[in-house]
Amino acid sequence: MTIKFNTYFFASSLLLLSTEICIAAFLTEGFIRHTFGDFLVVILIYCAIRSVIDTKPLHVAIAVLLFAFLVEFLQLFNLLDYLNLRDNELAVIVLGSTFHISDLIAYTLGVITIFLIDKYICITWKP
Repeated sequence: MTIKFNTYFFASSLLLLSTEICIAAFLTEGFIRHTFGDFLVVILIYCAIRSVIDTKPLHVAIAVLLFAFLVEFLQLFNLLDYLNLRDNELAVIVLGSTFHISDLIAYTLGVITIFLIDKYICITWKP
């Protein structure tokens, strides 16, 4: 594992972040907001990590999935209530407010997708 800037992953991170902001700002309900947004957020985190750390894709994939699952299970235990952040709109958007099994599935599918893209496609993009 080394610190090394990767332009492709950085550009992907910026594009995904812009997409996530648009989803959060303009959509309040539906599949794209509740499921596709969760699918994309793990891809965003993965790309952000890979934009500065050069390591095995599997290690990043596992770390991102564990982090996403941790956040989701903290929702199950009402973390926002313990931190008195239930009324903080930014905290609700970033941490989420309710536990859903479908979110775990979306996270898993997102991590699998970006892992496969990184492992089998991105290797040919590296200069």
